[in-house]
Amino acid sequence: MPLNRRKFLEKSAVTGAGVALAGAVGAPAAQAAGNKGPKGKPVKRYSLTVMGTTDLHGHVFNWDYFKNAEYTDTKGNAQGLARISTLVNQVRQERGRHNTMLLDAGDTIQGTPLTYYYAKVDPITAKGGPVHPMAAAMNAIGYDAVALGNHEFNYGIETLRKFEEQCRFPLLGANALDAKTQKPAFPPYFMKTFRPAAGPPVKVAVLGLTNPGIAIWDKAYVEGKLTFPGLEEQAAKWVPKLRSMGADVVIVSAHSGSSGTSSYGDQLPYVENSAALVAQQVPGIDAILVGHAHVEIPELKVTNTATGKTVVLSEPLCYAERLSLFDIELVLEKGCWKVESVAASLLDSKTVADDPKITKLLKDDHDVVVEYVNQVVGTATETLTTVEARYKDAPIIDLITKVQEDVVKAALAGTEYASLPVIAQASPFSRTSEIPAGDVTIRDLSSLYVYDNTLVAKLLTGAQVKAYLEYSAEYFVQTAAGAAVDVEKLTNANSRPDYNYDYVSGLSYDIDIAQAAGARIKNLTYNGAALDDAEQFVFAVNNYRANGGGAFPHVASATEIWSESTEIRTRIAEWVTAKGVLDPADFASVDWKLTREGTPVF
Repeated sequence: MPLNRRKFLEKSAVTGAGVALAGAVGAPAAQAAGNKGPKGKPVKRYSLTVMGTTDLHGHVFNWDYFKNAEYTDTKGNAQGLARISTLVNQVRQERGRHNTMLLDAGDTIQGTPLTYYYAKVDPITAKGGPVHPMAAAMNAIGYDAVALGNHEFNYGIETLRKFEEQCRFPLLGANALDAKTQKPAFPPYFMKTFRPAAGPPVKVAVLGLTNPGIAIWDKAYVEGKLTFPGLEEQAAKWVPKLRSMGADVVIVSAHSGSSGTSSYGDQLPYVENSAALVAQQVPGIDAILVGHAHVEIPELKVTNTATGKTVVLSEPLCYAERLSLFDIELVLEKGCWKVESVAASLLDSKTVADDPKITKLLKDDHDVVVEYVNQVVGTATETLTTVEARYKDAPIIDLITKVQEDVVKAALAGTEYASLPVIAQASPFSRTSEIPAGDVTIRDLSSLYVYDNTLVAKLLTGAQVKAYLEYSAEYFVQTAAGAAVDVEKLTNANSRPDYNYDYVSGLSYDIDIAQAAGARIKNLTYNGAALDDAEQFVFAVNNYRANGGGAFPHVASATEIWSESTEIRTRIAEWVTAKGVLDPADFASVDWKLTREGTPVF
C-alpha cells in the first residue's frame, strides 16, 4: 500500500499516529513448517530477519573528505551506505526479501561535509532544492523505518521536516513530543505485516525512541516546541498498545546507548543511554536496535525483571561499518505466532564492495562536495597537527580559540560588555587532524572542527572559570610524580571522551595530574596576576557546551549575552581567508601545561 507523505505527516502531527503497512508483504516464508510438536502434529514455524544500522552520520561512500582519499584505518574498516547496500542485498537474496526488514537507529543527516553541504551550502530547504543524499541512498536501499537521532535536530526543525518529506520511510520518535499538546510530533511506531506460506500473518511493530539530551544539545531549535521524555516511560506506554494492536513481534529502534549513563549529569531527569534499562523494565519487547554510543555490540542479552524473558540487543558500529542482524524464530501456538528465539550478529562492511547502484546514484552529489572542500582559502607557514593536543597546548587548538575570541569581541563592540575580557574554550576533537604547510583548504579546516557547533557568549566569574577548569582537568588520569608517563594512558579518565576536555584561552594555568580530581588547577593567572574570583569574563563557547553538553559547571546557567547561527567551522575559514597566511605567530600561545607537584610532565 503506497504511503502518501503529505496526508501522513498531517495526520501524525495532529494525532501522533504511527505507520501501519498492513498486507504489505505477501511472499513465501523462509521456513513455514518445522519439526513436530508433542502430540506428533507438525509445528508451523517462521523465520524473520531484521537488519539494522545506526549513526550513519552522512557516510554514503568509503571516502574521507578530510583527507581527500579512500577511508582507511588501522583495523581495515570500511564505511558507507554503498557497502551496507551490498550486505543488505546479500541477506535479502539468502533469506528472501519478503522475510526481512531494514531499520536504522538515528543520527543520519549530520557528520560529513556531504551532509553539511546539503544542509547549508546548497540546502534541501531552498525552493527547488536538491534531494538530501541520505534520503536518496536510504530510499534506494529500501529502509523500512528510521528512528530519530539527536543530530537530526542540528540544522533546525525545518531541515529535519524537509528531510522527512523526502524519505520514503517514516522517521520514528515516540518520545519526541509537541511541547503544547504533549502528543508525538513524529510517528511513534511502524507496523509491517508478513505473510508466511502457512499460518496467519505475522505482524511486526517497530517502536522508535530518541535521545532526551536533544533538549540540551539543540535547545536553541527545540525549546518551547518539542519535549523529549525518557525512553523507559514512553516504551512502557507504547509497547502494550502495540501488543493490543496485534503485534506478534515488537522491535525497538532506540537512539540511546546501553550503558545506563548520561553525559549531562543531573540536568535532565532522563537517562541518556537507557536501551538496556528499557529492555529490563518494559515487558513485551523482543529485540532492541541500539544507537548513539558509537560502540560495537554484536549481541547483548538483558533479562526483563517483570517477565524473566530475555531481550536481545545489538549495536552495529557507526558510519555504516557494520550491519546488525536479528534472526527471529517464531512458532505457531494455538493460532498465534510466538517468538521462540532471537539471535543477533553483525556483518562487516569491509568484507564487500560498494553497490554500484548507490555509487552511481550519488556520484554527482559526491563530486560537488569534493570540489567544494578542496577550495584553497589560504597558506600555512608550517604544519599544524592535533597529534599531541590532548596533553600539550597545541597551536592548532589555539587557532580555534583565537577565532572565537575575535568573533565575540567584534560582536560586542559598542555594547555594555565591550570592556570585559574575552576568553574562549575549545576541545581537541580529533587526534589526526592536520593543516599542512602550504595551501590550506576548506577540508583541512573542517577536519579540525568536525562538528557543526555555533558560537555563544556567556558571562562567568573568575571563580566559575576556575571550577570549569577543574572539571575539565578530570579528563586526565591521576599520575604520581615518580611514575612513568604513557601518553596513551594519560587521558580519558572515567571514559571521558576527548571532546569533553576543554582548553581555555586568555589565561595561564598548570594542571597538576599528581593531585586528585578537583584540586589540579595551579598558578591560575590572568594578565600576569592571580585570577580574581569576582572578576567578570565573557566566555566564548560552542553551543553544545553552552547548553550543558558535557555537564561542565556554571556555563549552562550563566547569562547569555550573544549568540549566532554561523558554524564555528565557517568562522575559522573566514578568518583564514581574511588573513591569507596562517602563521602561528598570529594566534598561538602557551596557556597551560601538565605538571606533577610543580614539575612539568613534558
